[in-house]
Amino acid sequence: MSRGRRVLPALAAIALAAPALARGDFESLFDGTSLAGWTTTGEGAWRVADGIVSADAGPATFLVSNGSYRDFELRVEFWVSDDANSGVFIRCAGRTEISATACYEVNIYDTRPDPTYGTGAIVGVAAVSPMPKAGGRWNDMVITARGDRLSVTLNGRRTVEAARDSTHAEGPFALQRAAGTVRFRTVEIRPL
Repeated sequence: MSRGRRVLPALAAIALAAPALARGDFESLFDGTSLAGWTTTGEGAWRVADGIVSADAGPATFLVSNGSYRDFELRVEFWVSDDANSGVFIRCAGRTEISATACYEVNIYDTRPDPTYGTGAIVGVAAVSPMPKAGGRWNDMVITARGDRLSVTLNGRRTVEAARDSTHAEGPFALQRAAGTVRFRTVEIRPL
């Protein structure tokens, strides 16, 4: 068999295997039917219906992951009302105190009085300018944490490019609802 005939079957096998590997890289952390794998903090109520977890009334509340993560790529698909105050908190110091000082807060807050750390920013670490708007539509956010480097992409636009901070090395992450309506339908993570 000539060399060309041996290479083609090998390339075909790689091409067929590649999509399966790409899909397998991420672990879904939300099953679309329950809050299994999560702990609720705060007094607000989260509910699951039609593959979506949401909160829209009551006091501030968080969904905190049962797992703890160091280096990862986290993908979330979310919908918020225009008046929502939400966020994704990563590498939290614990599971009971969720704040911008105990975690890194990747903000989802279009109406933040000081837009410096509004939607797409990491509060206190990496400002965003101009601030994108997320209200009233489904959005895709990718958060990458590798060592002391953090980056955020919102709807294909890089809002934080390799910010450096070593305050928080590892911990759970949390989804926040502080005001307005907040919905999540995809939450998946890939260790790096």
